Amino acid sequence: MTILVIQFLLIAAVVAGAGVVLARAADAIAEATGLGRLLVGSIGLAAATSLPELSVDIAAVQAGHVDLAAGDLLGSSLMNLLILAGIDICRRNGRKMLSREAASHALSATLAIAVTALAGIAILTVGKLPAVTILGVGGWSWALLISYLLGARMLFIDQRISARLAAESVPERSGSVGMPAAAFLVAAAVLLIAGPRLAAVAADLAERSGLGGTFVGTSLVAVTTSLPELVASLAAVRLGAVDLAIGNVFGSNAFNMIMFVPLDAVYPGSLFAAVSPTHAVTAFAVIVATAITVLGQLYHADRRLAVIEPDALLVILVIGGALALVFQLS
Repeated sequence: MTILVIQFLLIAAVVAGAGVVLARAADAIAEATGLGRLLVGSIGLAAATSLPELSVDIAAVQAGHVDLAAGDLLGSSLMNLLILAGIDICRRNGRKMLSREAASHALSATLAIAVTALAGIAILTVGKLPAVTILGVGGWSWALLISYLLGARMLFIDQRISARLAAESVPERSGSVGMPAAAFLVAAAVLLIAGPRLAAVAADLAERSGLGGTFVGTSLVAVTTSLPELVASLAAVRLGAVDLAIGNVFGSNAFNMIMFVPLDAVYPGSLFAAVSPTHAVTAFAVIVATAITVLGQLYHADRRLAVIEPDALLVILVIGGALALVFQLS
């Protein structure tokens, strides 16, 4: 048991180091290309920091740990929101919840809410509706993929318009994108290689602890695979790239849901029919916490509270309550 914990911590350290490199490279890419931190964070950085979930969960599904995989994807979204709430509490800047481009972040957050809602509905209804399979992938998985692509297109168009307006008043950016892109790809590859080992270690911990795959996937594995988001977001905030951090969280939560598609493709049968209905609790908790975060970004207040902001506190309470409920139901 001790050896497993040490292995877990060592791999987590590797993942964390790669997350720092990703954040710095993504910020440089955003500046060099003029795409903006929000777009690079919501799509590019979000996809890269979600690679551990992809590799871990494919390995978990192939090993028969379906609930571990589903719990990781949905639990990781909870942990990402917890990261955002924690940063907001620690960052006393007199502003509303972290955001400087609240309306644009609300767009990416709404996409995350939409695809998470689809995943929750799929978990609850897949066994009660006629099965639809196209190219070995279930109908609900296709719905998730199409919804994400349409939402990402809307986000891209919105940010392209914002970049065009900004270019009219800001001098043209200069700088090479080659080195940042190379660093980004190397760090992403490290995450992709380090991820699969986490599945084996987490599965052993779940078996030996007796907690079960649903709870361990939602908590232990989700915390670890969210380390890239945590480290990348903290690094982005230290760089002053707050929009990169927020975009990374919302973008990762949306990207997590379309990873049900490759999992469905490698699973022999209907993936959503095989997972525990308890995962729907996590999905709806993600929706509630995301909605609270958006409200925290959009509301206008004369000053922040001296001790703690109610939006960040509510997000933490929702996440804690969801984990407690999942533990009771597992």
